[in-house]
Amino acid sequence: MSQINHSVQNGKSTSKEAIWVIVIFMAVAAAGLLYVKWWPYFQKVISVSATHSIGPSILGDQAASASPWVTAWDYAKVYFQSVWKAALLGVLLGSLIQVLLPSRWLLKVLGKTSFGSTAAGGLASIPGMMCTCCAAPMAVGMRKKKVSIGASLAFWLGNPTINPATLIFMTFVLSWKFTVLRLFFGIILVFGVSYFANRFAKNAEPVDMEKVPESKNFEEEEGPFFIRWMKSLGTMLLHIGPAYIFSVLLLGAARVWLFPQLSETASNSLFAVIGFALAGMLFVIPTAAEIPIIQTFMLVGLGAGPAAALLITLPALSLPSLLIVSRSYPKRVLSFVTLSVIVLGVFSGMVGMLFL
Repeated sequence: MSQINHSVQNGKSTSKEAIWVIVIFMAVAAAGLLYVKWWPYFQKVISVSATHSIGPSILGDQAASASPWVTAWDYAKVYFQSVWKAALLGVLLGSLIQVLLPSRWLLKVLGKTSFGSTAAGGLASIPGMMCTCCAAPMAVGMRKKKVSIGASLAFWLGNPTINPATLIFMTFVLSWKFTVLRLFFGIILVFGVSYFANRFAKNAEPVDMEKVPESKNFEEEEGPFFIRWMKSLGTMLLHIGPAYIFSVLLLGAARVWLFPQLSETASNSLFAVIGFALAGMLFVIPTAAEIPIIQTFMLVGLGAGPAAALLITLPALSLPSLLIVSRSYPKRVLSFVTLSVIVLGVFSGMVGMLFL
């Protein structure tokens, strides 16, 4: 009888501890997002509603005569000035997901290969409003905790593509038609492609909850929380940092060739739609930067088709974000997601050619 009472007490203690660590994580996430995203975006919405602009294109001067090294450095400097706060927050939350959140609680919601888990991951992404690279460390943390491929992908892809702030900016700066197009294809990507991505992983079976320990860590790592957190944080920075920085520099140097100036005839052709869809999938931008990029391109003659392709592919993926998550997902899954983004971008461009 005493053993039963002791087990019940341990269960209650574990449950209370789980609630507290969840509250702590949510508080850290809310405070970080309030400072990095929510408050700045609230102020920007007021400004954009009055000016119908969110600033100049991050691509800046596309002069082909500039040195590739100078171009790479200039772009990287502007890019990292825009994203460094969100990038640090993404790494912080990604590491805390690994060492703080209770596995049993996390996997009950996000550990299945069902559409419900995928939908939960996608809905959980909406408050984040991160760009694809800043959301990637959190997806890595989720995969470390055995969150399903579909749910973690939906969270990762949902941050940049169904970002409510970006949709509001888009309505004021471009038009409601662009917003509807982005939301339509964004929902297909986040909830549809992510769900079917489960099928491209070998042995993608739901986690057996009976085998998940009650402790906070899936693998029941021992040691003080601070030591485990520093280990997780250090490993993440070591794996993410070099490839991230190098790929941003590489894309900065190549931006003139990725987004060439087209003749009036070619600027709204299917060939241009496919080319810009591919370029948009590779290129890296901060949150909502696709809006002034599209606005500037259209002012200098780019057709609605290629612009609509960029509307999907620019925010959804990038070469740096794919490198960040490359160790967390099977290659077949990432290939399927990459191809899906390009195909959806091309379809979006074709719709744009007809209706925008």
